Amino acid sequence: MTLPLEGITVVSVEQAVAAPYATRQLADLGARVIKVERPDGGDFARRYDQAARGQSSYFVWLNRSKESITLDVKQPEGAEVLDDLIARADVVVHNLGPGAADRLGITAERLRAKHPELVHCTISGYGTTGPWADRKAYDLLVQCETGLVSLTGTDEDMVKVGISVADIAAGMYAYSGILAALLRRATTGEGSTLEVSLFEALAEWMGQPAFYTRYSGSAPKRVGAQHATIAPYGPYTTRDEDVVVLAVQNEREWVSLCRILLEDPDIARDPRFATNSARVAHRDELNAVIQRKFDKLDTDTVIQRLSEARVANGRVNTVQDFLEHPVLAARDRWRSVPSPGGDLAVLRPPVDIDGLEPALGPVPAVGEHTEAILRELGRTDEDIDALRAADTV
Repeated sequence: MTLPLEGITVVSVEQAVAAPYATRQLADLGARVIKVERPDGGDFARRYDQAARGQSSYFVWLNRSKESITLDVKQPEGAEVLDDLIARADVVVHNLGPGAADRLGITAERLRAKHPELVHCTISGYGTTGPWADRKAYDLLVQCETGLVSLTGTDEDMVKVGISVADIAAGMYAYSGILAALLRRATTGEGSTLEVSLFEALAEWMGQPAFYTRYSGSAPKRVGAQHATIAPYGPYTTRDEDVVVLAVQNEREWVSLCRILLEDPDIARDPRFATNSARVAHRDELNAVIQRKFDKLDTDTVIQRLSEARVANGRVNTVQDFLEHPVLAARDRWRSVPSPGGDLAVLRPPVDIDGLEPALGPVPAVGEHTEAILRELGRTDEDIDALRAADTV
C-alpha cells in the first residue's frame, strides 16, 4: 500500500523547530521534503547540541526522511534554483524571520500568482500583520506572552514548560492545515495560502485558563504538579519514596478513593471535601490527609488500591524511565533510522494507519542531496561547479 502523501513534493525554507516539525510529519506520510539550508553550516538547529551521536538532538528529531540542499537564496543564482524547485512543488513552507520572505521573493502572493495550485504555508511569530508583525519570537518568549509561564511552577517560582511547546503547537497546526489544504486541492484543484503563528497556536492551547480567568475573575493558581482547578489531582510520595500521581475526575471516583485507598468513607462527606470546589479551596488539608496514608503504604499497594478504586494513576518517571517504558516496548513503537553519526532509535509517529508503515528515512547531512537535486533541475557539471565556486551551494 502506498503512503497517503506519496507523489507530493514539499519545499521548505526552514530552521529551528516549528516548520521542521510540520514537514517531518509530512515526510512520515510519504511526502518528498526538500529542506533548503544555508551553505555556511545549514539549519542552525544542527548546532544546538551534540548529544545524539555527535549530532543535535533537536535536529535528528525533526529532520529524518528529508533531502537537504544547501542554497544561498540571497544570490540571484540561488534564487533561480529555488524558483525552479518551487515550480515542481506541491507545498512550500517557511518560518523565516520578519520581512525575510518579502526580501527573498517567496511570499504567497508572488508564488501563488505564478502557481495557483500551490499550497503555501507561512509560520510566523506573532502573525505577518498587526502591531507585532516585525517582532522576533522564540518559544520561551511566546510561553511568556500567552501567560503560560504564569500558570506553570509553584506559588514561589514560575517555570517554562520543559519542551518547545509553542513551536510544537505551531508545527502541529501547520501540518494539519497543509493536510486540509491538500484535501481541498484534490477536490477543487485550488491551492491555498496558510499562515500559523506561534503566538496564536499557543493561545488556542490556553483556552481553558482563558475562560476560567475571564469568567471567574481570577486566574488559576500555580500549584506545581497538581491540577489548578481539580482536587485531588497530583503527586504524593509513597513509603518507598516513589512519587505517584492520582487523578480524581468525578464524585464517584472521590467516594471510591476514600473507601478503598484512604479506608475512611466518612472523609468523602466531610464538608471541606464533599465537592471539587470545596476540595480545591481546602487543598492543603486534603493533601495532608492523603499524604498521611501514602506514608504508610508501599508503592505497589498504593497502585493496587488506586486501580481497585478505578482512580487513574501513574508514576513520575524520569526521561530514562520513559525510554524504557513497557508500553512503548510492548506496542513495538521503536524503530531505527540512519544518520551521519550512526543509527538512531526513533519512535513511530503516534497515528497508526492500518496496513501502512511510516516512511522513516535517514537524517540528512547538510547539503547531502544538493548535487542530485541540481542535476534533477537540469544543471550541468559546469553549472554546479560555478554555483560551488560562488558559494551559492
